Amino acid sequence: MSEQQSPKRGVYILPNLFTTASLFSGFLAIVWAANGALKPCAIAIFFSAIMDGLDGKVARLTNTASAFGVQYDSLCDLVAFGVAPTFLMYRWQLHEFGTFGIAIAFLFAACGALRLARFNITPATTKKFFIGLPIPAGGCAIAALVFFHRYIPDWALSAFPYFCMAYTFVLAALMVSRVRYISFKEYGFIKAYPFRCMVSAILLFVLIVAEPRVMGFVLFAVYLLSGPIYTFFILPRRNSLPVRKLSEG
Repeated sequence: MSEQQSPKRGVYILPNLFTTASLFSGFLAIVWAANGALKPCAIAIFFSAIMDGLDGKVARLTNTASAFGVQYDSLCDLVAFGVAPTFLMYRWQLHEFGTFGIAIAFLFAACGALRLARFNITPATTKKFFIGLPIPAGGCAIAALVFFHRYIPDWALSAFPYFCMAYTFVLAALMVSRVRYISFKEYGFIKAYPFRCMVSAILLFVLIVAEPRVMGFVLFAVYLLSGPIYTFFILPRRNSLPVRKLSEG
């Protein structure tokens, strides 16, 4: 055939089904949080993240990416990773601060909405980095804290609500910041070092299986810190290298 066949109409529905599954899971998370089922709520947020990751990959593999899918995905992300996690945090810890707790919770949801709006209207200049913390990472960072809570020592439990308030505020600020976060959309490093990546993946899998509550929170904490470290320490040094070479030459 001289022309490549376009995907059938049914194929276009497939990635949106994954997006809808993410939305439904986020809705369940809100319902469970309202009923006080905090751990099922956190699990639902993680499931939404899996569905959110799959819808984009399915769209690219089936060549069915569309502007409608992008907008629909953003609306569902706002529910699953903006409203559900902040409602979880308020129901869990921030309600102790009254009106101020409501303000901090709303700040997270508002910054998540701003993050998504900025992402949708900003042309993708690079696939290597996100500008600002991705909202799925922010939502999952809150969900991971629910499972890590059991490891908080008794002497620190009285200060834990204040930590959660600061934690939520920092996540909100990172989402609307100019901090760069790796996107994992390019696989050049994996292709260049396949054996090392395979060994690292196996080791990471073993650690997660051994201590999922601890490693889940640790992985998200490392990712949260990686953005400021790269933006404020590594990137300035890389940019200064050409200037040094020119001055030395």
